[in-house]
Order: sequence, then C-alpha cells, then structure tokens
Amino acid sequence: MEDIVVFSGSAHRELAASICRCARVDLSPVGISRFSNDCLQAQLLVNVRQRDVYIVQPLVPPTQDHLMELLLMVQAAKSASAAQVTAVIPHYSYARSDKKDASRISVGGRLVADLLVTAGVDRVLTMQLHSPQVQAFFSVPVDQLTALGVLADHYRGACEDAVVVSPDFGNAKSASNFARLLGLPVAAGSKRRLGDDRVVIDMVVGDVEGRHCIVLDDEIATGGSIIELTRKLKEQGARSASVACTHGLSAGRAAERLRAEELISEVVTTDTVPAPADWPELTVLSVAPLFAEAIDRIHRGRSISKMFDGVDPAYAPPKDQGKLF
Repeated sequence: MEDIVVFSGSAHRELAASICRCARVDLSPVGISRFSNDCLQAQLLVNVRQRDVYIVQPLVPPTQDHLMELLLMVQAAKSASAAQVTAVIPHYSYARSDKKDASRISVGGRLVADLLVTAGVDRVLTMQLHSPQVQAFFSVPVDQLTALGVLADHYRGACEDAVVVSPDFGNAKSASNFARLLGLPVAAGSKRRLGDDRVVIDMVVGDVEGRHCIVLDDEIATGGSIIELTRKLKEQGARSASVACTHGLSAGRAAERLRAEELISEVVTTDTVPAPADWPELTVLSVAPLFAEAIDRIHRGRSISKMFDGVDPAYAPPKDQGKLF
C-alpha cells in the first residue's frame, strides 16, 4: 500500500480517517481555503506523482461546496501527475436526479458524472446508488458497494416473527435480497410521490399483521416516506417497526419526526454520511472496512464483486453461457 495516497475533503473526515485506519495508511493533509470572492481552492500537501490517489468525499449538505471541493482536489491530483485518481463518494446524492420525469428538467446525476470525469477522475467508488442506471452515466469504471451484509449482521438472530418491508416497489429487489439474508418474508408499499418530501402510500402488499417490520430503504432524507409507511403498517396491524437504511441524511426535522412515531422502536444506518448530532439514539454501523478492502482490491487489481459473494446476487459471477458464435 506504499503507493496509495488518501485525501479527504471537509464533508466527512471521520469516515476518511476510519477507512485509513482499516487500510493501514495515513490520511494525507489537504488545504481547503476560500478567497474573498467566495471561490474555493484546494491544495494537496503531499507528493502524489505516479501514485494511486483516493479522495473521500460524500456529497452531503452543503452539497455544492463539497462537490466543488472534490472537483478541485481531483484536478489538483491530476495536474500533479498522479498515476490514477479514484473519487470515493460514499453517498452520491445526485443519483436521485436520474431521469427526465418532467418537461425541460435537468438530469443532475449525468451532469455531475461528466464534471467528475472532466476534472480527471479515473474511477469512482461509491455505495448504494439510488438508481442502478446511474452507473451508466459515467464514462469511467464505477464500483458500487452494498451495505446489505453489514445491516443484516445487525439484525441476524433477533428477527423472530419479523418481515422485511420496502417503502415502494422500486426498492423491492434490495428488500428481497435483505430478507433472503435473514430468512424472512418480504412486503412492499404502493407509493406515489407528490413532491420531494410528500408521498402517499395507498397500501402494503404482504402480510404484516402482528409482525415486527424491518423497513429497508436506501436513504432517509426528510423521513416522509418512512413515516407514511409506518402509519400504514400500523393500520394493517403491525406490532412494531425498525427502520434500516444505508444513507441516514436526516435533513430538516427528520430526526424529530421519526422519534415521535410510536411504532418505530429503532433506526439503524451506516456512516456513509455524518450522523446528526441531535439523534443520540440512532444506531450507526461502520462501512469503513468495506471501503478499505475495496481500495486495497482496486490498487492490487483484484475483483470487487468477490467481496459480496452470497450477499447480493447482483455481484454473482455470470453463468457460463457456452460457446458463442
């Protein structure tokens, strides 16, 4: 690992430090400054010439500042003759802007991907994109990790008479994989989104009556979907609920609103984003070991998918199709 250099922007230095401890490398210093005209500047404070550079920066609020920091650090590394630059983006928030679902609307996921490649990114390492098609927005390799195994380890052995519930059918595949890991049945909500923080769940498909529900989502932003779902679960006879997600953003009053829901006994997330300071009861699981192993595998030219054998079928090797003509 001598040829690896890891930097962090200001978005989540704690995660970057944890990744470095697991990978047994130093977290190298960066100088981030702001000019009087509000423009940002980044300076890498160690030599990166012909070295393998990894820049850890989730895109969390203030998202635009953190995105600009990442772009500047990438450009600085490339101009300093880095051999390869990998953007480690544990939470790629622009993945939610993944399609044209209204007239004359922007597709931010694609635009930010182009910006990163133009800045000089050779590879992207991320976790649990909001939509699988976002990987195709990039013209460089994208390695997507999953936290399903980490979350499943937390619940394993404590799930008697439980059911895994997805807030919508779009997330049902992940929920099915999670349920398979725990040996549980699965259910899903029928959700209609009315706005960024307004949803309606008409019904829950699956048997939840008298059961403890493990609600699985990729992220919690305002908490609107989770609250709407748990109220529908209560109507259909669920006895309690635990909420699990990969990205616990908890924007606005999300923490307060979720804590006020009687049905919810626990909220579990990972440290892809900084934990909210006003939520001490939140259970935060670390994905730093996964990122550290992935960095090691990328550096050594080894398979990333091997990390998730038996966790997610999406990472399974392709079946032999025989000879093609």
